[in-house]
Amino acid sequence: MFKNVVTDVFFDLDHTLWDFERNSALTFEKIFQENAIEVALPDFLEVYIPANFAFWKLYREEKISKEDLRYQRLKSVFDDLKYPVPDETINKLSDEYIRYLSSFNHLFPNATEILDYLKPKYKLHIITNGFQEVQEKKLKNSNIYGYFNQIIDSEMAGVKKPDPFIFELALRRADARPENSLMIGDNLEADILGAQAVGYHALHFNAHQGPKHDFCEIIDDLHEIKTFL
Repeated sequence: MFKNVVTDVFFDLDHTLWDFERNSALTFEKIFQENAIEVALPDFLEVYIPANFAFWKLYREEKISKEDLRYQRLKSVFDDLKYPVPDETINKLSDEYIRYLSSFNHLFPNATEILDYLKPKYKLHIITNGFQEVQEKKLKNSNIYGYFNQIIDSEMAGVKKPDPFIFELALRRADARPENSLMIGDNLEADILGAQAVGYHALHFNAHQGPKHDFCEIIDDLHEIKTFL
C-alpha cells in the first residue's frame, strides 16, 4: 500500500515498539518490594494503568506539569486503594520508577524482526512524548537504538504529540516530506490524528484493543507492517 510512496517511517516508542505495560509492571514489582509497599501488584495495576493514561492525556494537553504527572499518578492510585503513603515515599517511588523503568527491555512481539525488515528499505525514526532522560535508555537497553536515524522527543521539541510542531520538526530533522512519511503508533489522538494533520500517512497499532475506526488502516501485530511496506 505504501511501498512505492514512503521513504521514511516514524515510530512511536512506548506501547508501540517498547512494551510499556510489561516493563512498567516489572518496575513496580521491584520498587514495591524494595520499599515494603504491601499492595498486591495486580490490584495496583488495575487502577494505575487507566489513571496513568488519564494523567498522560492531561500532560499532553499542557494541563499538568511533568512533576505533577509523576506525583499524581501514584498519589491518586494509593488514595483509591485506601493505602496511605506519605508524600516523601511517593516522591521516592516516583524517582525510583523513572530510574529503573528503562532497565527492563521487553519489546512487543516481532518488533526487532520488523525493524530488521524495514531498515534496508526505509529511513527509520522515533517520535515520542516520553521524557528525554528515559527514552534513550529504553532504546539502548532494548538494543534498538541503532535502527533509528532521528529520535525526536517532546522535551526536545518543546511540545507534545499531537501538536503539529513535533511532527514538522521530525520531518525537518529527517529531511523528509510528509507525503513520503508514515507514522506508526498506538495512540489514535496523539500519533495518528496528529501525524495526519501534518500530511503523514498513518498506520494504527491497536495495542490496547480499542474500537475500530476509519481514520487509517489498523494492525494488531507488528508483523502486519509487511503487508503495507
